[in-house]
Amino acid sequence: MATLDLLRLVAALAVVCFHYLFRGEIAADGHGQAFAAASSVAIYGYLGVNLFFIISGFVIAWSAEGRDFARFALARFARLYPGFLTCMAITFVVLLIAANPAFGVSWAQFAANLIMFAPALGQPFMDGVYWSIILEVIFYGWVATALFFGVFGRWKTGLLLSWLVVCALNEYGLDNGALRLVFVTEYGPLFVSGVLLHHMHAHGRSLEHLAMLAASFAMSTAAMTGVRDWMLLHYGEAVGLPGLVAANLAIYALAIGAVATADRVAPGKTILMLGGLTYPLYLLHQNIGYVAIAAIAPVAGAWSAFAVVLVAMLLASWAVWRFIETPARRAIIRAAGPYADRAAQFRPARPASAVPAE
Repeated sequence: MATLDLLRLVAALAVVCFHYLFRGEIAADGHGQAFAAASSVAIYGYLGVNLFFIISGFVIAWSAEGRDFARFALARFARLYPGFLTCMAITFVVLLIAANPAFGVSWAQFAANLIMFAPALGQPFMDGVYWSIILEVIFYGWVATALFFGVFGRWKTGLLLSWLVVCALNEYGLDNGALRLVFVTEYGPLFVSGVLLHHMHAHGRSLEHLAMLAASFAMSTAAMTGVRDWMLLHYGEAVGLPGLVAANLAIYALAIGAVATADRVAPGKTILMLGGLTYPLYLLHQNIGYVAIAAIAPVAGAWSAFAVVLVAMLLASWAVWRFIETPARRAIIRAAGPYADRAAQFRPARPASAVPAE
């Protein structure tokens, strides 16, 4: 879907601008360069992650439809891990060579990041943006589990409603960290919104699903206040509440608009490339960008450093997508596909047919 590929690029560039033009100046592990003319707009860029989560919900629901759990899991691994491993290794090498005190790395950190869940082994992520990839992986795991038990398509509405209830109970009452991680309760409504958008796009709208989408929007808006408080604590600056509501309206409007106008934008190689490079761009840009801007800006100026680093990140991301990620994904699926087909035979019987399919 070409419109979603373009929207992914918009979301990725928003996050890049947030890090380079706002956070980089004020964070202790930033580049220290000021971009006063752009920071008041760039501060909104972190919400690109929220847009990513909605798009992910849509795409994963689409990917899961009609697929068995083993093929789905294989496709997600092949899509996620080769790019992650490559970008993590590149980041490690660059930071090791740069020897910037703010970005010290170690071989123990590198080894822990090989499994993606580095904090579980007592090591920090190689790059700060990895936290959102972990939430994506958890979401994929729950979808794969639902496919394994044969309930994703048949009980989709009930599963989504249950997820929203768990999110509400934890975010507005229990405030349990383990539940927040395992059930992604802070950002769950965004994933739910994406799944609902796909379901309504593929199967038609209903009052029930529209009501759930409205509830997801309200919950995702409320969750923004928690991030706002965190930013005030750590950065001393954050988007005001009216701005957050307006931004979330814009995020949902963009997502809904991209789905509604999908048939008006023809897919092509260029759009496929632009959508494809967003994942490595997201993984590569932050810490490498901070180090590079800090090194270039004293010589060429802050804005020239920003331009050079942005272009370099786009080119590097394209190279990772074109020469590593895409061939590796195809090779993994080709090699492991037969084993996935065998694994798909070993799963519980389907739920009772008395439950109507959605």
